[in-house]
Amino acid sequence: MFAIASSQQQYKTYTLSDQAADSLLEVVPERGGIVTRWSIQGQEILYLDAERFANPQLSVRGGIPILFPICGNLPDNTYTYNGQQYTLKQHGFARDLPWKVTEQVTQEQASITLSLESSETTRAVYPFDFHLAFTYQLQGNQLAIAQRITNHSTVAMPFSIGLHPYFLVHDKTQLQFTIPATAYQDQRTKTNHSFTGNFDFEQDEIDAAFRPLNAATASVRDANRGLQLQMSWNDTDYKTLVFWTQKGKDFYCVEPWTAPRNALNTGTDLISLEPGASLNTLVNMEVIFL
Repeated sequence: MFAIASSQQQYKTYTLSDQAADSLLEVVPERGGIVTRWSIQGQEILYLDAERFANPQLSVRGGIPILFPICGNLPDNTYTYNGQQYTLKQHGFARDLPWKVTEQVTQEQASITLSLESSETTRAVYPFDFHLAFTYQLQGNQLAIAQRITNHSTVAMPFSIGLHPYFLVHDKTQLQFTIPATAYQDQRTKTNHSFTGNFDFEQDEIDAAFRPLNAATASVRDANRGLQLQMSWNDTDYKTLVFWTQKGKDFYCVEPWTAPRNALNTGTDLISLEPGASLNTLVNMEVIFL
């Protein structure tokens, strides 16, 4: 049986559940359309910094933030379009703005669709008219995130889009990675490194951007928690996979991005959507218990 309930906490929260699988998902449209919780059989899958989440002046660290219209940051937080300079902060604005609920489904799955429209606020930093629709679909041990981006501008709209999921971990040394790339760039030093399947978690921070990708799936096995995360994505759209974590924090992030940092300036893997056109893409996550 699938169900969707809502409750008024600090923010209105929607809880999707699959009772047969004992899984649930919590979504907070007002706080950037974010997924804040994913639980299966009593096990928390995601990390959430509740203190930062409670402060609307801070970006959320935890859950699954939405990245649009850029992934990562820009040099000096600026880009140039048609000879005019704009300021856009790291990961864009979608994760900071309130989204609206447009559809709820409880037949064959529990799903909720949220939307975000361009506004005077967004046009001041990104001069395009757009409509975003994200559908979170919960079924069994799987979470599918279907994304539809529509360009309502009279000109082509350049953008990148991505997800920034924070996964809960207790012992990072027990993680085993299968990532579809042989090399990554350290985003802090801009140096390139070969990848053999493991990271040095004694570093204060790991910020690794993997590209090019040779497949559209990745997995992380957590022997300590007895589970494995499987992630897959639309291989025609997602071209970069980022791994990020900080020493002493109980999270790791595996982030599918359509383009690398600074794509709005460099054009690398940047999507350009024609006027009136829409792009549909998908990221799927599944938890397997070992």
